[in-house]
Amino acid sequence: MKKVIATPSRTKEILETYQLFAKKNYGQNFLVEPGIVEKIARLAVISDHCAVFEIGPGIGALTQFLAEYAKEVTAFEIDDRLIPVLADTLQDQKNVTVIHGDFLEQDISMLMQAKQRQGLDVVVAANLPYYITTPILFKLFESPVAFQAITVMMQKEVADRFAAVPSTKEYNALSVLTQYRCHVKQLMKIPTEVFQPRPAVESAVVQFTFKPQRELQAGAEPQFYEMVKACFKQRRKTILNNYGEYCGDKQLARDILAAADIDAGIRAEALTLDRYLTLFSVQQERGLSK
Repeated sequence: MKKVIATPSRTKEILETYQLFAKKNYGQNFLVEPGIVEKIARLAVISDHCAVFEIGPGIGALTQFLAEYAKEVTAFEIDDRLIPVLADTLQDQKNVTVIHGDFLEQDISMLMQAKQRQGLDVVVAANLPYYITTPILFKLFESPVAFQAITVMMQKEVADRFAAVPSTKEYNALSVLTQYRCHVKQLMKIPTEVFQPRPAVESAVVQFTFKPQRELQAGAEPQFYEMVKACFKQRRKTILNNYGEYCGDKQLARDILAAADIDAGIRAEALTLDRYLTLFSVQQERGLSK
């Protein structure tokens, strides 16, 4: 590795050379602390035979370290301005491929299967801006082929929701649905001063590893997701009010909740993942199809 990108001086040099500035609509903040960047790369690359999908490489700061630890890196970049920059900053990393396009529009399953046929562990690494964190992660979670690990830096406030436990203000539908598919672990907090420009909030690195077995058949999962989201539709309302609206029949909702041994007067954030799975099972037994 000739020049480490993730330093204030090198980042400034690259931005000035290409007359770049951070785009707010892409949530761009560049990491300028190499020790932290290297640690994220080491945590993301879980074996010596990893293929990494990196989402939003920016100017290549994390990509550079990922390439040191992984067999190969495929980086997806949506910003037109950054494609020639990456060709320059990553020219020494021969195991990196940059794909110019929106990650949300990629056929991830096809790409994953191609890597897995080569005997590679497929992992994801990303520094995700707030506005795109949830759509990106749900695309990954809903993939029919499971990644070995997903290691993502995001706003700490959002990270707290993924790992939240019942009866806390952070616990919501996102918490339930994420924990249905994955084990969630916060790995490290990232202070604001290691970014350029400096963001207004702290970040955290979170790692998701897929659970070995889903409790629901794949065809039933979209219905389960919709049910959980409906139960959290208005947090201040009781589970009966939210679930009753979802069912379209409050008495039917009351009967299903009773059969699932759920108190109709509690709120959605009081229910564990297991209770939601029980509720969905009873709902299916009653023939309620949404």
